[in-house]
Amino acid sequence: MDSSFLRFDRYSDLRRWRHGIVSSLSTVSKNRLHNNLMRTLAAALFFLLFAHVAHAETKTVSTVPAAVLAPSEQNPHTLKEKLKALTARSTHVQSDNLIFDLPVTYNKKVSKWVAYYQGRGNKWFRNWLQRSYKYMPFIQNELKKSGLPLDLAYMVMIESGFAPNAISHADAVGPWQFIEPTGTRYGLEKNWWLDERRDLKKSTLAAIKYLSDLHREFGSWYLVAASYNMGENGLRRQIKKYGTKDYWTLIKLSALPAETQEYVPKILAAMLISKAPNLYGFRDLEKMDPLEYEVVLVPGGTELDPLADQIGITRKSLKDLNAELFLGYIPRQVEKHYIRVPKGAGRIVSNYVYSKNQKVAIE
Repeated sequence: MDSSFLRFDRYSDLRRWRHGIVSSLSTVSKNRLHNNLMRTLAAALFFLLFAHVAHAETKTVSTVPAAVLAPSEQNPHTLKEKLKALTARSTHVQSDNLIFDLPVTYNKKVSKWVAYYQGRGNKWFRNWLQRSYKYMPFIQNELKKSGLPLDLAYMVMIESGFAPNAISHADAVGPWQFIEPTGTRYGLEKNWWLDERRDLKKSTLAAIKYLSDLHREFGSWYLVAASYNMGENGLRRQIKKYGTKDYWTLIKLSALPAETQEYVPKILAAMLISKAPNLYGFRDLEKMDPLEYEVVLVPGGTELDPLADQIGITRKSLKDLNAELFLGYIPRQVEKHYIRVPKGAGRIVSNYVYSKNQKVAIE
């Protein structure tokens, strides 16, 4: 089990991270912030991280000195209000989602991935950020209804970049990257024309069940993520072998695969950047509209491409909404199947499908 809410290798790391926020703010080229405002905002960001970790990994007292923790613990809501007021004054510093409900660790591994996403991985991460505005609210709403930490949604960012048709080298598929046996175990159907691992809602509900089971066993969200990445059987063996349930200790012991050692740091880096993208240089993002749709029951033989033409949307957008139909149609031998269409298009689709079926009947 992880030994603190926030873990820093040395107290100097903590000070350097705070200094990094100030340095990031100082790079703003337009409408420069006053130095005092920058320092105040940095302090507010710094303290806010300590104030709002709602789902603790453990009740162990944090290793961060009490003098650092005290201000935010005494009056977290005031700090949050001050932060909102500060960010509202600048068009270049926008941070309205700075609550963390997963434990936040900042160390060399996390710092490495933050730097990577700012540098060589900038293009990828910018695309992920822009897609997140479309998919993150939907995923987090499902997590909230199930009582799980909303920040688990950042696993999808790292797993697939929110791409419904993502396929890994291990044949893991979809937003949550389920391999077929695990998907089947959690109720996701796979056959020659349908792959529910690609469906955002169905795969999210399956992932919620899986993550809940993993947390009941391992008791640590870091270990949940590690087991999701490497498989729970492998993690069980390593925990038993080394006698520890601390993710970072397992890394130091080289007990985890290389990919799993980087998996949690990637998630933490993604969380930090996504909650305050402007502070990390991700400005002028093209924010996608949040995902909204209607569900319509259509008969076998329905094809997505002509349906998209009829609705007046791109074929790709309708296929993304119905990624589980990886062939692009419902086979004629299937009596009926639910599909998703853009909000407001349900009646148009129903009328089109009805008229088309009438024509087929007459012919």
